[in-house]
Amino acid sequence: MTREALKTLFYPFEADALALPATGARMLFLGAEPGFSLPDGFDADLTVVQGFRPYFRALTAAGYSTVPAPEGEGYDGALVLCGRHRGQNEAWLADAIERVRTGGLILVAGSNDDGVASLRKRVEKIVQFDGNLPKYHGLAFWFTRSADASAAISALGDQKSDGLADGRFIAAPGMFSHDRVDAGSKLLAECLPDTCRGTAADFCAGWGYLSVALLERTSGLKSMDLYEADHASLEAARQNLQAVAPKIPLGFFWQDLAAEKVTKKYDLIVMNPPFHQGRAAEPEIGQAMIKAASGALKSGGRLFMVANRGLPYDETVRAGFSRAQELRREAAFRVVVAYK
Repeated sequence: MTREALKTLFYPFEADALALPATGARMLFLGAEPGFSLPDGFDADLTVVQGFRPYFRALTAAGYSTVPAPEGEGYDGALVLCGRHRGQNEAWLADAIERVRTGGLILVAGSNDDGVASLRKRVEKIVQFDGNLPKYHGLAFWFTRSADASAAISALGDQKSDGLADGRFIAAPGMFSHDRVDAGSKLLAECLPDTCRGTAADFCAGWGYLSVALLERTSGLKSMDLYEADHASLEAARQNLQAVAPKIPLGFFWQDLAAEKVTKKYDLIVMNPPFHQGRAAEPEIGQAMIKAASGALKSGGRLFMVANRGLPYDETVRAGFSRAQELRREAAFRVVVAYK
């Protein structure tokens, strides 16, 4: 999706439907992803916003000024690359309107497959468009930030407010399973041991459900660290764990476990690893997480993991652990404990 949508986003400049920003103009790019090419003559001072750690690192390596969450105000314009999550898209638009000066350009684009046409219809009821342009199986539309944008920010910004998953956990659109506890994590939580000692970590922690489950189930842990690649999810996890473990040292690591080495060693790791970034299954992501967990466990340490039954993880588990045991198997998931 993103490769074509990135082209769609910059096409209005290339087609002369929009004038290029002035040299040195301050532009904010929300939802930026690696691989985009700026049009010739696009000399704005660009701040790109990307909270997914692998993309953040790639954008930083490409030389862009990159931040994990929107910050600052008074920008001359904003670019918004939309994805599949309606709530997240609208929250980004609210951020763009709030942070751009009066009269500044806000340019939005996305893929037809991700519902950009529906987004356009919703936003068109809130702000007055200056133009739109379809291209590359997507759509770009743009508007000018009005002097009084409070109503638009309020209408779109409802999605910025953190909601509650399962009635108690802070989460927000764009996070994995933001509106409920997913079935795999719930199954793994039921299989966690009642007595644990030493140091523990939650790999691919999301907004912290498994960490909370482990801390509520046992009282013998010395510390708990959370590792998560999505910055917003990690910040939500920080809030979700505040009341659960007021006396246990907690660590929060915004980290790409597939590419950034874990320097600490643990007695116990819990994990519900992701297996895709787009729509297609990518089991190598989960395999990389299993390898990272093996490398971060002490001798004799244990990994408690849940995964979809059809994913090819057994060989990776055998290579990284002395033995493994299946604890539960249901229609879609299986829970495994592996010993280092």
